[in-house]
Amino acid sequence: MTPPNAQATLAQALASAVEALREVSSTPRLDAEILLAHTLGWSRARILARLQETIPDDALQTFRALVERRAAREPVAYLTGRKEFYGLEFVVDRRVLVPRPETETLVDAALEWARQHYSPHDTLLIADIGTGSGCIAIVLARHLPNAVVYATDLSPDALAVARQNAELHGVAERITLLYGDLLAPLPQPVDLAVSNPPYTILNEIDAGVRLHEPHLALDGGSDGLAIYRRLLATAPQALRPGGALMLEIGATQAEAVTALARQAFPAAAVHVLRDLSGWDRVVVVNVER
Repeated sequence: MTPPNAQATLAQALASAVEALREVSSTPRLDAEILLAHTLGWSRARILARLQETIPDDALQTFRALVERRAAREPVAYLTGRKEFYGLEFVVDRRVLVPRPETETLVDAALEWARQHYSPHDTLLIADIGTGSGCIAIVLARHLPNAVVYATDLSPDALAVARQNAELHGVAERITLLYGDLLAPLPQPVDLAVSNPPYTILNEIDAGVRLHEPHLALDGGSDGLAIYRRLLATAPQALRPGGALMLEIGATQAEAVTALARQAFPAAAVHVLRDLSGWDRVVVVNVER
């Protein structure tokens, strides 16, 4: 390990960081490279091409401070202020949940449904319930130019982040951000409602997530199903005939959420989609016309 006041090469700085992160991260090298690239304002490719160059002292101190925070299990996305989702980069911080790659399964399903049921010239009303950073709503708005999107959240702080991201990606005029609980703020029924609701049991999740990410976006109650129960209880009134509801779920929740969905929509077709890792990930409810 390089002494605190000695000059270090990029390779030495990375090696020290990897050692510090080995016990708390499943990807210590990747984390270190991302944090060093962020510190220097470089790409990771440039880092790897210049490993024997000396890192400036001020940059080294900044990098070490970031590594220390990561060693305390703070998410990398909060340290850099950015997270990629569905090919777009989003602003994220402690006000919102970090977007996860498995949520792209929900977006894929929503886009496929929209393209099957609506022509590019139709106006499609979409609701993203519990929008957080706005990543789902924004991706849908980008890919469906004629969609009108409502995005609700109970956190004013989250809505501020979502607004920033909507402006960043040029869709702020087509996304209406609504403060309130679940479906209650919607001004009218919609064709498609999507949600990645809180579904975790707090004392069972990763310590880093529990320590640093907002509990409002995580806590699904004692069995992880509390939000599904409340959302599904009012969902029939929020959907137009022929519409659809899509809910992200935890990997072991398919049976329970499917049962709740069938109770709320007795005449609807309900099925489950798996993510790229093979886990149950999205419950889809197709409402009769």
